[in-house]
Amino acid sequence: MKIKQMTILAAASAAISLLSASAATAQVLQTPLATASPAEAAEYLAYSKCQLCHGPQGHSISPIYPALAGQKAWYIVEQLQAFRDHSRGDPFARGIMWGMASQLDDTQIAALADFYSKQTPFASDPAPFLGSYIAGQVAKGKSIYNEGIAATGVPPCSACHQGDAAGNDQFPRLAGQHAAYLIKQLIALHNGTRVQVVMNGVAAPLKDEDMKAVAYYLESIH
Repeated sequence: MKIKQMTILAAASAAISLLSASAATAQVLQTPLATASPAEAAEYLAYSKCQLCHGPQGHSISPIYPALAGQKAWYIVEQLQAFRDHSRGDPFARGIMWGMASQLDDTQIAALADFYSKQTPFASDPAPFLGSYIAGQVAKGKSIYNEGIAATGVPPCSACHQGDAAGNDQFPRLAGQHAAYLIKQLIALHNGTRVQVVMNGVAAPLKDEDMKAVAYYLESIH
């Protein structure tokens, strides 16, 4: 029953997002690309291709695809370049984003990153894809995020990603990101299939239940 309620809630949220974006999409798709500025071309690309997975304005409605709205521009640039040069090698990246990013040049990447960084993140409460039945794990995740796990040497996430998980000019935004996506990335960082020196070390001592708790907490905040 709880899974069914989550599915219904996610579908309703998706419908609202799609309706609110329909007029903007129609207008953007009329832009003649031959005379478009980099910003206009990036917006066209965001609406015509990227939103198929990442949702209108980066409001992903599927937990397997990350929300991009409000993400730091530098981080989007870094990840798209890593996808393009195949240096980000987690399995999901290889399967989808390597091919997508191979079609982008530096100007397009910068313009796309700027577009998504200026979009408003999800601002619903509770998070649209989070069930109330994991409230206990959210509390545990909040503790790990803010205090770390001293017994296993896990530092507090807030030390880098900020207390509100909004990120900064060195660390990406995590607030409101899909728990399922975060868990998948933490596992990849934990086992080394996604290489990021700092996070490989942070994720190494994390247990599965710790990853899930932190991810649930992050999805719950906006």
